[in-house]
Amino acid sequence: MRPTALRRSPVVSARPAVAAMPAYRPGRNAADLAREIGVPTAVKLASNELPFPPLPAVLAAIAATAAETTRYPDNGAAVLTRALADRYDVAPQQLALGCGAVTVCQQLTQAFVDPGTSIAFGWRSFEMYPLLAQVAGGRTQQVPLVPGTPGGTADTFDLTALAAAVDETTRLVFVCNPNNPTGTAVRRAELETFLDAVPADTLVVLDEAYREFVTDPGVPDGVELMRGRPNVAVLRTFSKAWGLAGLRVGYLIAEDPAVADAVRRTLVPFSVSSLAQAAAVAALASEDEVRERVAAVTTERTRLTAALRGRGIGVADSQANFVWLPLGERTVEVAAALEARAVITRPFPGEGLRVTVGSPAEDDVFLGALDDVLTSTAAGVAGA
Repeated sequence: MRPTALRRSPVVSARPAVAAMPAYRPGRNAADLAREIGVPTAVKLASNELPFPPLPAVLAAIAATAAETTRYPDNGAAVLTRALADRYDVAPQQLALGCGAVTVCQQLTQAFVDPGTSIAFGWRSFEMYPLLAQVAGGRTQQVPLVPGTPGGTADTFDLTALAAAVDETTRLVFVCNPNNPTGTAVRRAELETFLDAVPADTLVVLDEAYREFVTDPGVPDGVELMRGRPNVAVLRTFSKAWGLAGLRVGYLIAEDPAVADAVRRTLVPFSVSSLAQAAAVAALASEDEVRERVAAVTTERTRLTAALRGRGIGVADSQANFVWLPLGERTVEVAAALEARAVITRPFPGEGLRVTVGSPAEDDVFLGALDDVLTSTAAGVAGA
């Protein structure tokens, strides 16, 4: 007898939109790089983390809460929500929390973006915006950045063009202010004009993950601009200035409580852990110490910016805890050369290099490595 022909089993496959997505690439681990190149330590300036240990009150709160980890966390994060409501003078119903600001962005797209609708934003900006639209089956309306200074590189939002790009399909607009990865920020008058131009049925999210590092008085607090505008919400995080990157707590403040309610409905249950909630409450209670740390970072940002400009690199004024080196086609080459010298940065191929403001010692290591790269490269990177 002839053997029965084997039937080929169907192959399980992901949705096309998901299969086509590039994988998210976090900053390299410093210890892994050090082992790879055979040096004692490496400096990581890729992920915009604070160069400080956890706040003492945060460590105490985590230790005190550890005994509760056999129980589910408070899904509504009532204590943290009340602390945030008091801090920003809003009602608890205007707040929605998530497992980091990026997850709140995901909740926003799940709540407001249908297939065929769109998300608008300036580009280059936070790399998750187009990916979230892709997963939701939505389109992206990407508006190119423009030079923030005459003769400079494209690094700043063109809010006039962004407002013009909004159409009847646009459900969400993200304005990352200060912008990640360029560090530039838009100012009050142009932002107010933009918000007034966006249709009332389009939600504008002011992504202010780096708000605490803003020193330019002309850059407004998004919560102030939100008031009286029902289609505006503000996104913040505990990962940066508050030093809780490893615990993942982000939150949205919405003028319209219905917006916050929609975002809460798309929260993965219990995704903000008990430890994270307790740590965030403790961090808020340590605001004076946080302000001191932020001041140290912004002072070091000024020093680092001046040092880079002194090397002929056109670094824009940053309002975040990182600086942007517009290296263009040299970006990947320079990033790789820095890694070979035990310094990890964040390259955006063909565009620029984002470098976190580290401690003075870490930044000196970076500057020394960069000097070595500049002198070992015939053309250097100045003016790239």
